Amino acid sequence: MTTTITPPGFVDITLDGQCVRVPAGTSVFDAARMNGVSIPTLCHLQSQTPVGVCRLCVVDTGARVLAASCVRPVEPGMKVVTNSEKVFAARKTILELLMSDHPSPCQRQQNSGDCELETLAKAVGASQPRFAKRTVARGKDDSSLAIAVDHNACILCDRCIRGCDEIKNNFVLGRMGKGYSAGIVFDLNSPMGDSTCISCGECMVSCPTGALTNKSVVGTAIAAGPDAQGFEAEELLQIPVFKGVSGTFLELNRGAIVKRRFRKGEIICREGEFGSTAFHILEGKAKVSISTPIAHVKTQGGAKGFFKRLTSTLVAREEDKRQEEARDRTIPIDATVDLDYGNPVAELGPGDLFGEMTCMNFYPRSATVIAESDVVAFEMLRNVLEVLQKNKAFRAQLDETYRRRALDSHLRDVSLFRGLHQDFIDRLRDRVELMRFAPGQVICKQGDPADSFYLVRLGFVKVSENYPGGELVLAYLSRGDYFGEIGLLGGGTRTAACSALDHVEVVRISAEDFRDMMDRYPEVRSGLERAARERQDANQQRLRMVRSVPLESFLAQGLMEAQSLLVLDLAKCTRCDACVTACADSHDGVTRLVREGLRFENFLVATSCRQCRDPLCMVGCPVGAIRRRNSLEVIIEDWCIGCGLCAKNCPYGNINMHSFAAQVEDHEHPGQKRAVVQKKATTCDLCTEHAEPSCVYACPHDAAHRVEPRDFFAGTLGQRVGKTGSART
Repeated sequence: MTTTITPPGFVDITLDGQCVRVPAGTSVFDAARMNGVSIPTLCHLQSQTPVGVCRLCVVDTGARVLAASCVRPVEPGMKVVTNSEKVFAARKTILELLMSDHPSPCQRQQNSGDCELETLAKAVGASQPRFAKRTVARGKDDSSLAIAVDHNACILCDRCIRGCDEIKNNFVLGRMGKGYSAGIVFDLNSPMGDSTCISCGECMVSCPTGALTNKSVVGTAIAAGPDAQGFEAEELLQIPVFKGVSGTFLELNRGAIVKRRFRKGEIICREGEFGSTAFHILEGKAKVSISTPIAHVKTQGGAKGFFKRLTSTLVAREEDKRQEEARDRTIPIDATVDLDYGNPVAELGPGDLFGEMTCMNFYPRSATVIAESDVVAFEMLRNVLEVLQKNKAFRAQLDETYRRRALDSHLRDVSLFRGLHQDFIDRLRDRVELMRFAPGQVICKQGDPADSFYLVRLGFVKVSENYPGGELVLAYLSRGDYFGEIGLLGGGTRTAACSALDHVEVVRISAEDFRDMMDRYPEVRSGLERAARERQDANQQRLRMVRSVPLESFLAQGLMEAQSLLVLDLAKCTRCDACVTACADSHDGVTRLVREGLRFENFLVATSCRQCRDPLCMVGCPVGAIRRRNSLEVIIEDWCIGCGLCAKNCPYGNINMHSFAAQVEDHEHPGQKRAVVQKKATTCDLCTEHAEPSCVYACPHDAAHRVEPRDFFAGTLGQRVGKTGSART
């Protein structure tokens, strides 16, 4: 006889006679859901904290009384029965009691026919309860321009309160009164229209009955076309991924999701184009690729002499290998897969989601997607995608796809982790936690205990430190970057705050697994320790500067982020524009210098690339093509798709889009090429082929200088840097 050993972190239970294994700490409700057993509930939305208010989800755990499954954690050896006569009788009685206080049909039932209470009551034959109806009406509130409130239909499930508090953080709704007189109120019992409610609609979407309904249909719709098939709410509710989504929400957002059919060879979306929708493949296969030439801009000289004209061309990595480029094996895109650098093509199939970051943050498309066979897919707007992402079943499907297809390459794309053995990655596969954060949400606070290591999966994370003069941004991290190692390797305390800049997903590795990795792989430990020392040294340099120059001035003007500034001494400058002309002559007639900007005393900070330590231009790049070397020099990778977002994001106007003639694949005629004008992002290279930049060398009056801002302003201007202004010369 063999004995099965339960792995650490898991619990074995019996569910309706079947032995199942679930993670420790899982509620009985979620354990049942994970194993295909449906338990009815009215107060438990998957996106909210369960509170056990309605008691409709009761199950038999062998205890003296039935337990609310949504708040009852599993225990080793627990025997759970969800379908006994005793359980069914208890649920029916609860539904009858609720229906006795409920106007039937309520407004939601009249509008969309999916009042959750009335649907459940009808299923068990409790539509006509045995108990007396409420004799005193609780009234209606028609003061809001957007939402109608019917207190008579409220069942006090608290879902609206948790939606307002936990999901939207508005804290408008609450409970008032006790017992029979208890009810939901806005602020301190104000009419909804007079309260601080911002009419976001989260309470209405959360409400299971007609207590909160929309007064008008929201005008959100995807552009119609011959290949677009719209849906009625009833049809969507029959589709597995929409199971549990509010029918009222779907009815109000009719047109925000369509089913599209794409013929083989048809383009679904193109790289670089701005969009606002995401696609979820139902049938067929699609090819996702980057058609932009995989090459970077190289500026090189022609004729002899210092003022020779420089020519910009596109060259591949093999022709011009730049420092630190060998680390990149994959190209991150807005899909469930990454692309291989040598062959940037991959396949998407049923269950795959792509365009998530485009939809949530309105970034450009990161790749071109073409139907390899006939494809059927959902196309949806942000409001529908947000609701789906709150659905645990839908998230579980996406997370499983990520763990199975992308976690290996994601870990190994970080150069420090390439030495991890497959067995260790397989161990991590089921132990890592996939976490989501809304824009502005704090991931970890400065000074908190360090209990996790994080790998960025989607979006951008802002890393900052707080000083008496304000917040100082240390870095913007994107997919493939990591954080949290300094606290785990050091004193066990977070040294900086990390927050979501947009919609962010991270892979959380627990402190236990992180330390296990450090013990097993000394080379990984030494690499992380070296990277941590480099970051800490840079932070100490910042701290010394903060103490010598007023932080407020540097933060306000962005100078703290600069690595190299072009400074003009106005006491010597004659406004001859020789610096601007020299820059243009050196770069195909396109200047990368504008003689205007911030003024400090008699010094002008000209508009030219600052080689920012934490460049804003990196934020939002759909393929992660902009990064910085360890030297902090900004580098634009070969796979830049020319969308121009970095140029728009640069607050100093220092990134240019350079046009080149190129041959790309003709998607309308497979196997053929077509000539196009391809744009690539470029920035000031400080004329690296010369002893000093052309603009500095060309100045006939020694007025132009490239300086390191901390040393320059601390040593030259000292505390007088507080006197700032703007100037144009």
